[in-house]
Amino acid sequence: MAVLEVKDLMVFYENAVAINNVNLGCERGKITGVFGANSAGKSTLLSTISGIILDIKRKEQMRGGQRIVVLGSVLYEGEDITSLEASFRARRGLVLCPERRRIFPESTVMENLRIGGILATREQAKKTLEYVFTIFPALKNLRKREGGFLSGGEQQMLAIGRALMAQPKVLMLDEPLLGLSPLMEEILIEAIRTINQEIGLTVLVSEQYARPVLPLIDYGYILENGAAVLEGDSRELMDNPDVKAAYFGV
Repeated sequence: MAVLEVKDLMVFYENAVAINNVNLGCERGKITGVFGANSAGKSTLLSTISGIILDIKRKEQMRGGQRIVVLGSVLYEGEDITSLEASFRARRGLVLCPERRRIFPESTVMENLRIGGILATREQAKKTLEYVFTIFPALKNLRKREGGFLSGGEQQMLAIGRALMAQPKVLMLDEPLLGLSPLMEEILIEAIRTINQEIGLTVLVSEQYARPVLPLIDYGYILENGAAVLEGDSRELMDNPDVKAAYFGV
């Protein structure tokens, strides 16, 4: 059963279509992937699901900027949350780990993690912090270091750890492998797999660099120019000649 559904979603920036009639579902306890080239609509899709698009829309209206229109619906646990603010979606377990990490660079690793856990109970925060240090042991040794002095891979670990501290039911990862070394990619892929398998967390991951992520997912969607042009399980996508040509170079 899908815990998260997107139905007939369309997003316009002025007259430009960013998301074009997308339908998507995330099954509880599974890993769902969204793949596509730069500007395919991946970040806009996750911003719309998380509710951040509503904040962006409001700010654009206040400063007289571009007009943003959102059509269609986002359903979470069977309820239409299309008009629900991002903060309320996060409280209910829809948590986004954004593109390019966006940690607090002047705050330490521990401070970043505590900020992520501000809505958690003391017991939840303690338990989750121990778990974050288990899957990302490097962060434990760096807990007093300011986020701005971490490497890109360490910052991505911190961003995922901070998202976990928010007690997600659905963890959304926007391009978590962006700009990372192959070794760090392997570490993060294994961490995502561990999080999904050990605590049964539902994961929605968007990625331009699909090659290392495709074997990880249960089901995936390929976006082109804002539209979902292909979907299937991991094996179906990896065996598809168009996917092989686009992402595997064969």
